[in-house]
Order: sequence, then structure tokens, then C-alpha cells
Amino acid sequence: MQLLERSYKRVVIKIGSSLFWSAENKPDSTILEGICCQVTTAIGDGKKIIIVSSGAIALGMDLMNLKSRPKELPTLQAIAAIGQNALMNNYSRAFQKYGINSSQILLTWDDFNDRKRYLNAKNTLLTLLKIGSIPIVNENDTVSTDEIKFGDNDRLSALLAALINADLLVILSDVEGLLDKDKKVIRVVDEITPQIKTFACPTNKKTSVGGMVSKIEAAKITVDSGIPCVIADGRQRNIILSVINQPAKFGSLFLPKKGFAERERWIAFGSKPKGKLVVDEGAQKALMNKKSLLCVGIIGSENIFESGDIVSIVDKEGNEFARGKVGISSKKLEEIKGRRFDKEIIHRDNIVIL
Repeated sequence: MQLLERSYKRVVIKIGSSLFWSAENKPDSTILEGICCQVTTAIGDGKKIIIVSSGAIALGMDLMNLKSRPKELPTLQAIAAIGQNALMNNYSRAFQKYGINSSQILLTWDDFNDRKRYLNAKNTLLTLLKIGSIPIVNENDTVSTDEIKFGDNDRLSALLAALINADLLVILSDVEGLLDKDKKVIRVVDEITPQIKTFACPTNKKTSVGGMVSKIEAAKITVDSGIPCVIADGRQRNIILSVINQPAKFGSLFLPKKGFAERERWIAFGSKPKGKLVVDEGAQKALMNKKSLLCVGIIGSENIFESGDIVSIVDKEGNEFARGKVGISSKKLEEIKGRRFDKEIIHRDNIVIL
């Protein structure tokens, strides 16, 4: 397989919060130090590495002697602020042993929704790689609310891989990969089908969110962006170097599709939809044939959006099949929706079929 012979130079590695803890459920930096050692070796081999790291809330909970994840948003944000400082100190100490500088990047959906901020984030990350610093990226939990949260760092790592056009995304957790119904690791996933999704289950850990469900969703974003993704056990010896060299032999490898162009990636994944448009069968067929979305084909809409916002496009059953950059506000759309004239709502150049 040609994919397996590729050279993966630009790699995004997602570190799950479970890797910061020992079997006795105590903070343990051993695995983190091993990961930093592997990253250092990879850099010596000419790789460019970005780390997306969970762990801030878990570390904050430990420092404040909390046994369960806070439910009140202000408390959760405060714990994240405490833990983020500890998280970066851990990375800084680990990398300084090898003479490598690390840097902190905190992001929310707002940094992706705004196209200018999206590109600024990309330029900052690529510049850090160019000057030899290791970016440590995390969701900015200290200010995130439901409206601007990614939900989990699996999704953030996938969006980040698409943002910088990575060659590979490696998601490390405390599981060996995606297990089939017989609890055997699925080494290669050609396509993320409904059956593949049935093998995933959410997490029940008190210090984290996500689980295999979010990892499958992240893999879907990644492969649709033309980037392979591997889910693997971060506790396994030299797992990062092993995956980079032989991605199909360790963990579960999700094979990429042709992939969207850079601007299409932003429309499809990089921006959180502000609203939803429900279209009829005729409009859906036209969109699938690379036509623009006209007013006459819209039978419903949800939420408030402005001209220039990204919206989700769904069929009559509510199944999302496309996203687009709308050219009209929701208020104006309500005034003209369903009228029998060819008012262009989204130009075909601003529509991406998912």
C-alpha cells in the first residue's frame, strides 16, 4: 500500500489525560517523559511535531483534592486555570532535559470560526515549528463556554491536523486501538461505516471526556481532510516512533480519502455551523451535482445566522450532507423562503458536500 510507504514529516500527536495517571490513580509523569523523549528523537529525524494535550482539568482536580469533575462552569474554568499551569510546567521540564523549547497555544471555536483568526493561528503554529519550538496546544478551558467549546481534544487535534495540513494524526490514549466485537484490535479501517461506529463507546472516567466515540469522530474529520489517523496506546514503549515508521502495525490506522482543499476544510470542519437549512429532494440533488442553493429549494431553517456565516445543510429527515457559507441572514431568509424565484442563498463555490 502506497500510503504505508509515505514519509510523515508533519505530525500532530494528541495526548489523552489518562496518560498522566498511574494504575493507582495517582499523578505520574513517567509516560509523559517517555513521550517527550520520543518526540525529541523524531525531531532529530527531521519531523515537525505539534502536541495537543489534555490533562489540565485532571491535574487541577488533583492539586485541589477534588474527586470528581466540577459541574459548575466557573469552578471548572478555575480548576482548568490551575491545572494548565501544572501541565505546561510538566512539558517544559521534560523537554528542557533535551534542550528543546516548548510553547503554549490555547484555542476555542472562536479562533476557527473567524477566517482571519483561523489563518493567524495557522501562521503562528507553522512559525513555531520553523524556529524549532514544540507547540503544546489545548482548548482554552479557562474561558470556554458551551457555545465555543470543541467538546474534547480529540476533535481539536483533528481540526488542528487539517489546519496545518499535517501528514499524520496520532491519538494516544490508554487503549490499544479500536476493538471489534471480539475485542480484537482493528488494524486498518478503510472507511468509517455505521458498523465501525458501533464498536465505539464513550468514556466513564471522572477526570476526562470523549472516549472512543470522540476519537472516531476525530478520525472522520481527519480522513475526510486527506490525512491518515492512528489511535494507539500511549503506554506502549516507543509508540510514537513505531507509528510514524509503520502506521498499520500499531493501534488502528484510519485510511484517508482524497481530501478537501484548504478552504473547503475550513467550511466543512474548521467553523462551527451557526444555523441549519432544511432542503427538499430537488435542492439536495442539485447540490450533489455542484449547483448553487436557491431559495426555492429551502423548506426550513433553524437558529439565527448572518450573511457570511457557515450553516449546516440537511435533508427532510435531518441528515446533514453539506455545509456552506450563506449569503443571506436568517431574518432575510424568513421573508423570502419558499418563494418561486431563483434567489441564490449559497453559491456553489461556498458549498462542501460531506
